[in-house]
Amino acid sequence: MTRKVTGGLIQCRNPINDEGVPVEDIQSAMLEKHLPLIEEAGKNGVQILCLQEIFNGPYFCPSQDKRWYAAAEPVPGPTVHRLAELAKKHQMVMVIPVYEREMAGVYYNTAAVVDADGTYLGKYRKQHIPQTNGFWEKFFFKPGNLGYPTFETRYARIGVYICYDRHFPEGARLLGLNGAEIVFNPSATVAGLSEYLWKLEQPAHAVANGYFMGAINRVGTEAPWNIGEFYGQSYFCDPRGQFLAEGSRDGDEIIAAELDLDMIEEVRQTWQFFRDRRPDTYEDMVKQLP
Repeated sequence: MTRKVTGGLIQCRNPINDEGVPVEDIQSAMLEKHLPLIEEAGKNGVQILCLQEIFNGPYFCPSQDKRWYAAAEPVPGPTVHRLAELAKKHQMVMVIPVYEREMAGVYYNTAAVVDADGTYLGKYRKQHIPQTNGFWEKFFFKPGNLGYPTFETRYARIGVYICYDRHFPEGARLLGLNGAEIVFNPSATVAGLSEYLWKLEQPAHAVANGYFMGAINRVGTEAPWNIGEFYGQSYFCDPRGQFLAEGSRDGDEIIAAELDLDMIEEVRQTWQFFRDRRPDTYEDMVKQLP
């Protein structure tokens, strides 16, 4: 029996670009903009759907403004519970990236995973936190502390890597070793220095680890920060690194692809990267170098 699953990604722009609007109003507008796209994905047969990084708000990290701490919420919490109802309605697994409040003053960049019956399965917390011009993420997020979990859903075992994580092959490998068949990377990345890496690194992860990748980026520009164009081009690629579906540069849209999970076995029997690993020689990799 073949194992095929329809994966979906949503890329979407922030409808409010006004610094004076209350945080909760921006979040509400972004959620309401996503709801019809989520419904459409479910009606069109998407079985596993991933949203973009901190999907229910702008990418506020170009600022160092404490008012955005108010955007954080528990995980699971109100947003996850609301979308879990849609997951159950459409029998659709969902990856839901939000700003997580663990306790007062402790916040994470997190993605919740909900199964097709609406059951909350767990969460991934972004491990690698950038701190550079336009991306002052250490002001807002602690580094993740939950490792590299994978989640057995109704349709496939999935993992999550968030945005800047994609530059680090170590976690991508651990997701493979932990059994991921599909890895989702919700992102907020702008045109410029690293754009050429967008279609290079993640297909390389897919090949090196023999799994499918779903890469999501938002679109448009966001005032008042205007750090650049979020260039969309969300995509799926297979364990051979081949592109299966790709979004536009500037459109709010659903990107969907059929993922033949039987390909994982075929590819791994051809490219024996897991068999030929030499973890006994990698000790230096986990040392903190100067």
